[in-house]
Amino acid sequence: MGMGIDIRNQMAKRAAEEIQNGMVVNLGIGIPSLVPNHLPKEINVMFHAENGITGMGPSPEKGKEDENLCNAGGFPVTLLNGGSYCDSAVAFGMIRRGRVDLTILGSLQVSQYGDLANWIVPGKKVPGMGGAMELAQKAKKVIVVMNHCDKYGNSKIVSTCTLPLTSSRCVDLIITELGVFKVKEEGLFLTELFAPYNLESVINKTGCEFTISESIRNIPY
Repeated sequence: MGMGIDIRNQMAKRAAEEIQNGMVVNLGIGIPSLVPNHLPKEINVMFHAENGITGMGPSPEKGKEDENLCNAGGFPVTLLNGGSYCDSAVAFGMIRRGRVDLTILGSLQVSQYGDLANWIVPGKKVPGMGGAMELAQKAKKVIVVMNHCDKYGNSKIVSTCTLPLTSSRCVDLIITELGVFKVKEEGLFLTELFAPYNLESVINKTGCEFTISESIRNIPY
């Protein structure tokens, strides 16, 4: 099941709400890379990438891309005033020392207790884990932005991950095209719904039990 650009941006916009002034924020590839385009102008943050940029700006206008300036996924980005470059070893050092306040990652599966599996489907070739393991363990807050189900219709939110774990009990918030879950010690809490979805559709498409918040926020399309 494909996902339209508007839905992807809606999810990125919701993730951007979690960013506070002065944070150092690491963005994964895919939907998370859209987050800088949805940040209010009054919010000043430093976007960090494992390939050695701290201070990424939004995507460049068409025709104004710099072939030497890209994010960790290889897509063109801009650099804000005060931004800096370093090698990957220093970029990973920032992560491992706990200097990243927030990371926004994609995922293949997340369990009801916040276990993260986001780096490999067995049998498929991948270039490597990237910074996912370090970020999951060392970032102060971990947000997952992903499709609710895989292309076969299976829920990516599960009672127990069946794919190899990146890290256990590390995810704080899950954002899908259906809604938003907070991950607590006792399991998942559904706190928000994206229009036009309702509770029934979330229950039907989620592969584990979850608690429904007493005050659900409905986010219009």
